[in-house]
Amino acid sequence: MKIAKRIIISDLLELAIVLSFIFLIIAIYVPRAIWDEEDYYQKESRYRMQNVFDVESFYQVLTEEYSEDPLWALSVVNAARDSLTADTTYLENQVINLHGNIVNVNIPVGYDVEFDTTFGFLKSRRDTILDTTVTLVMFSEEISRNDTIFIRKNELSILESNPNFVNVVEETPTQRVEHVNYYDTYMPDSSLFFCPITELPYKIRLEDNALRISSPINRVHSEGRYLLFSFKAYNHGYIDDGIPSWD
Repeated sequence: MKIAKRIIISDLLELAIVLSFIFLIIAIYVPRAIWDEEDYYQKESRYRMQNVFDVESFYQVLTEEYSEDPLWALSVVNAARDSLTADTTYLENQVINLHGNIVNVNIPVGYDVEFDTTFGFLKSRRDTILDTTVTLVMFSEEISRNDTIFIRKNELSILESNPNFVNVVEETPTQRVEHVNYYDTYMPDSSLFFCPITELPYKIRLEDNALRISSPINRVHSEGRYLLFSFKAYNHGYIDDGIPSWD
């Protein structure tokens, strides 16, 4: 009996050690995962507030005023970009017929570029460029004799019309890797106007033609996680006349 009792006690101790080890792992990694989640939603919320401000800023460029209705501002801003995509001469004073409403806008030169760089992510890629190098002979007046030069094939027609052109020696296919920067653009949509946690719209306030975008979270927003833990989100700040509170 004593041996059996010792075995039971030993098994219970081993089980307690295993459970303690599991709880220790949970106590270390679960809070870290929740903190990462809190950081993610804070960044996402601030990113959305910046989008709201950018949409309002583009609307102000087009109409010389802000709008308390961000959805209307979004419709006008996107419509102007679509029109400019269809017709690159769609600039300066124009009229947009939107949802039965007539909107007078002034589209500046470069509106499309500014739009794409604002609502886009700067990325880079490496392109392999196939080309042909041409070796040719030209008479050089500086050294008073023929000289060999190397050019790209697309430049050959220009030099062939030059009176100093003598002849082509050879053409050599080549390839090179070119580093290209570009913007992966997107069209902003209405989902960006709502807090990703509370799903409430961001607060917009206009005062003396100054625009303020702020988080709808007034108090701490808390949600339960894994019974013992909680996810907490505090006010994510504001953008006041273009200046973010978090910078």
